[in-house]
Amino acid sequence: MAFCAKCGAQLAEGVTFCGACGAPVGTAASPAAMSPAAPAATASAGGGLTSNMAGALAYVTIIPAIIFLVMEPYNKDRFIRFHSFQCLFFAASMFALSIVLMIVGFVLAFIPVLGWILDLILWLIFWFGSLALVIFLIYKAYNNEKFLLPVIGKLAEQQASK
Repeated sequence: MAFCAKCGAQLAEGVTFCGACGAPVGTAASPAAMSPAAPAATASAGGGLTSNMAGALAYVTIIPAIIFLVMEPYNKDRFIRFHSFQCLFFAASMFALSIVLMIVGFVLAFIPVLGWILDLILWLIFWFGSLALVIFLIYKAYNNEKFLLPVIGKLAEQQASK
């Protein structure tokens, strides 16, 4: 009887990936022999990246997130898939929000000096806020934690479980 080294779920004979968490089955361990630090220490089969490192890298730009969703064995790991989808949904929402800010800036431009100053302040808050949130998400992913953003997190969770 084999168990997943990442989540401890029971594995059927001959499977290459865990049905519960999607982790590659290279080494089987009993749940009693697993330590809490085992998920962070296990590397993806053939990839060389741990799940937490790949999850953190998914937030750097949308390119690693897309690559992790396409390449095996990363696209089988639910943790990596969640962070990749959350990165893509976050980038799409930031794009939509920047369009809204452009429209607001156009309207504020009719106010001679105060409008321009308010527009600059809004853009600075937008960019520094999104940068701080991305750094926070990278930190959470690196520590093997899932931080669900309000609407985007549930969508990413649904997509990662498919």
